[in-house]
Amino acid sequence: MKAIVCHEFAPVDRLRYEDVQPRALRAGEVRIAVHAAGVNFPDSLKAEGQHQIKPPLPWIPGSETGGIVTEVAPGVTRHKVGDRVMGVSGADGGGFAQQIVLPQERAFALPASMSFAQAAAVPVVYGTSLYALKQRARMQPGESLLVLGAAGGVGLATVQLGKAMGARVIAAASTPAKRELALQHGADHAVDYTLPDWREQVKALTGGKGVDVVYDPVGGDAFDEAVRAVGWMGRYLVIGFTAGRIPTLKVNMPLVKGYDLVGVRYDVWRDGWWSEARANLEQVLAWCAEGRLQPLVSARYPLERAVEAMRSITGRQVTGKVVLEMA
Repeated sequence: MKAIVCHEFAPVDRLRYEDVQPRALRAGEVRIAVHAAGVNFPDSLKAEGQHQIKPPLPWIPGSETGGIVTEVAPGVTRHKVGDRVMGVSGADGGGFAQQIVLPQERAFALPASMSFAQAAAVPVVYGTSLYALKQRARMQPGESLLVLGAAGGVGLATVQLGKAMGARVIAAASTPAKRELALQHGADHAVDYTLPDWREQVKALTGGKGVDVVYDPVGGDAFDEAVRAVGWMGRYLVIGFTAGRIPTLKVNMPLVKGYDLVGVRYDVWRDGWWSEARANLEQVLAWCAEGRLQPLVSARYPLERAVEAMRSITGRQVTGKVVLEMA
């Protein structure tokens, strides 16, 4: 099979598109013919050796796939050959390939209305966001939610999930087109977080109280302002640092306002508490089937152009999700 393979921790340009021998199934596993694979910011970090997890080499990136079951091992009861499924890998990846082998519990039956590309757009961003809002922020209906980077893949997922969970959503994005996209996907308000007074707009939208929950995958300058827009007993969710700069915080701010600064490490929680993580993803798929969530695939690349797809994300050139599609 063809795959994208990392042989050394180096710039993603060093990834290779090459032939790889598929491995045999073990008991309880399924083989999936991959039709689409989601591309995420951490794929590049891992390939370049800049992530907390450094997978053993050689390594195939990709942790979310959509495809068809082509083979099942003894002991498999959840799936059969021909099933349309969404696959969720662990830290071992494997998604940027024409085939992937997964434990049966890591594959999910797809709603009839969901495409393979949409399936590949779900596990990381919706999984991260639901864990952040539900388990980490304990967000309640009627609370206010500020989403930074609201037009990106994880940002749009959070906007949609926030509305599905009954929150009042304020989307922060850098351009009129991105703000309009967030509004189209359910945000109640949108603000330009490149303006010097944008946090005052957020406070005004909350009647001067500040927001209950902030979802921040951006860091950098946006963090410096957003931490001042949190209300009493709020929760500030630290997701990542796509802006490049890891910010610092004077801890008198959360002290004075009594708010929590909460780290969100989804991959570790997902793999360590899989039964809860699986239940979250089943909820996401149910909401997709009901039309309450609509994964947006904004860019598609063939497998052999995986590096270009990864660069589009690290360069912050895209909205929604980027996927690889197999010929």
